[in-house]
Amino acid sequence: MFSRGSVFLLGPGFIGLQILSELVAEGYSVTTLVRRDEARASLEQLGSQTVKGSLDDYDQITSHRLLLFLTALLSAKSGKSSIYIHTSGCSAITDKSEGTFASGKIYEDDKPETIDSIADDAPHRQIDLAILERREQLGAKAKVSIVLPPVIYGVGKDNRLSIQIPTMARFALKHGFAGFCGGGKAIWVQIHVSDLAKGYMAILHEMESPSNDETSKSPYCFIENGDELSWEQMAAGIGRALYDAGNLKDPKTKEIPMDLFGDLFQEWSIAVVGENARNRANRLRALGWKPQAKSTFESFVEDELPILLAEKGEHGGYMAPVAS
Repeated sequence: MFSRGSVFLLGPGFIGLQILSELVAEGYSVTTLVRRDEARASLEQLGSQTVKGSLDDYDQITSHRLLLFLTALLSAKSGKSSIYIHTSGCSAITDKSEGTFASGKIYEDDKPETIDSIADDAPHRQIDLAILERREQLGAKAKVSIVLPPVIYGVGKDNRLSIQIPTMARFALKHGFAGFCGGGKAIWVQIHVSDLAKGYMAILHEMESPSNDETSKSPYCFIENGDELSWEQMAAGIGRALYDAGNLKDPKTKEIPMDLFGDLFQEWSIAVVGENARNRANRLRALGWKPQAKSTFESFVEDELPILLAEKGEHGGYMAPVAS
């Protein structure tokens, strides 16, 4: 198969596996960093080469020419440029509303000054700033994009589920009601994981263009499908679906008390499923990208819910470190 180029993929999880499938289908040669030997076989079956290591493994990362801010990959001596697409998150643009209101502030990725104005201590921001600093140092050699996904939904490869809505659904199944954190009025935009992966590919293709001058453009890219839902609306959709499936006695929603946050995202629950993060993917739409997948609750009812209902064991909250 003709290879369009080489890609080194970090993080073959929910998002990464979906992107991997897109890359392989388009003829890219992909090498994926894996932490565990048992993960290698499934990735190789998907068409990726693998190397064992971790994000702390400097030798593995540098030997595969990973990226900029981590390895100073691009230097004046090399005479080569490279592309780096980094996954940040919309937690970076959340406010302190605690769900008490729907914010009128909407961030747009073709207006980078609004994103640059967020606090340095915002979630994700410390890493984003390190990348931006390296991008400035490297100038034209550095083609860098920072992607800020919103609420991701849908079933990914290997029947993987996303984090926010499934965790809220597992909470509802355990406690007998669909709930929201804080006032529930705050709004996030949405994206299906398949549309998200195609958005990454559109970004990659733009950056590959020989005539493309990334240094003159916004480094930020939002990926959203135009649907905006409050956290109370998301809880209501979960409640209705579970009620219709016979798993809740009442579809009505209510605020989740703080003493139950351990079954959500612990002390970060309001930050993860309670604040505003409104944005527009103007750059992707200008490239002709269009979301095509199912809506949030069409996907939830038809695809995610059967997987959730088949899960065994008692839910104990999202115990992994929250990315933001």
